[in-house]
Amino acid sequence: MRALRQLFKADQVYEGGRFQQNRAILVEDGRIVETGEQSLLERKYSRTPTFDWTGKAILPGTVNAHNHSFQSLLRGIAADRPFLEWRDQALYKYTPLLDEEAIYIGALFAFGEMLKYGVTTVSDFFYVHDGGNARDEAVIRAAKDLGIRIVLARTMYDWNGAPASYRETVPDAVKRTRKLAVKYQGDPMLTVHPAPHSPHAASPEMIQAGHRLAQELDTPFHIHVAEEPFEVEETLAKHGLRTVHYLDKLGVVDERMIAVHLVWLEDSEIRLLGQKRTGLAYCPSSNMFLSDGVTNIPGLLAAGVRVGLGTDGACSNNRISVFEEMRMCSLLQKVTRLDGTCINARQVFHMGTKAGGELLRLPVGEITPGYRADFVSVDLNDLSLSPATELFNHIVYSLQPTAIKDVVVDGKIVVGDGRLFTVEESSIVRKVNALLSKWG
Repeated sequence: MRALRQLFKADQVYEGGRFQQNRAILVEDGRIVETGEQSLLERKYSRTPTFDWTGKAILPGTVNAHNHSFQSLLRGIAADRPFLEWRDQALYKYTPLLDEEAIYIGALFAFGEMLKYGVTTVSDFFYVHDGGNARDEAVIRAAKDLGIRIVLARTMYDWNGAPASYRETVPDAVKRTRKLAVKYQGDPMLTVHPAPHSPHAASPEMIQAGHRLAQELDTPFHIHVAEEPFEVEETLAKHGLRTVHYLDKLGVVDERMIAVHLVWLEDSEIRLLGQKRTGLAYCPSSNMFLSDGVTNIPGLLAAGVRVGLGTDGACSNNRISVFEEMRMCSLLQKVTRLDGTCINARQVFHMGTKAGGELLRLPVGEITPGYRADFVSVDLNDLSLSPATELFNHIVYSLQPTAIKDVVVDGKIVVGDGRLFTVEESSIVRKVNALLSKWG
């Protein structure tokens, strides 16, 4: 079968750490195979279908390293409440109303909005299993219908204070996660990672089982860590150790770990995380929205922790744009430390693109031969990207969604001229509104 080959050209392409003029990208079977000067590639591949994006710049697609797709359905509920009230009044109250179709609609809603905002890969930390994998499959079906690349961080959760649909025994969680991972092994658009929920919501046996399964499958594993002070206090009371030291005693702090949040840490924990080359999925807007606190990003980076960006769920943010998280990460760190130089635009752009791909062990987040063809175009005439002299800084600090025009995932155009191509946007809105009208 002949390979599908396409050429994308634009006024500027961000590659090699800078914007380059009049460049083109050759894509074959969903992978970037060559980049170069437009006229040269057009002559070399004269019979190749070409997309002419004059007046636009091409950037790597962003990587959302942490999300809960079903939570988009709960956006706006229990806003402006303390963390535990928010959890009980939004998540725990409405979870019993979520059936398989609702999970599918929530994922369509979340992933569709993300695509329009330039997210091409998402890690969905999903835990409403209800005794099986059917709801996980609903999330996967939504991702495939829309055309977004997904890591399903299949959550392993056994705290008896949570809704019944979250909870599984350790053997069931391992069996079901393994089954799903093996089923989709080799799928370039989907991978499955074990994800023990947190030291609060997963028993020591569940956490260790999730880590062993990640070793078996040769994947990362995901876990919420030290998001709130109560989690640290609980771990100290039960185990006599702070959260990271407790997890290290369990033998799970290593390069496979993608810790989420890492807000409440002491210096010894930061040093340990760096020594073990762990990763962090940092969600600055969510941490602000829930008044969690401020993660020490400069300190973690200096220690050697690998950092990507996540939006968290849309009922604790309430936006789901990684470009927005780049801006929030930088501004929050600067004001907290009263130091405008403690982090810069290039660092946060890297977190939201290539670093996120590296955390998830995916060849995404960079425009270079060998990587998957996941990229976005932005309108150089959009007011948010003017004046043109500082384009890179504008991408991080002033870009608005109006500037995002085209989104390509695995070589397929899924958003064109700001409009979803794969699933009609108005149909998603109708489904969401019809679902919520049933809740009263």
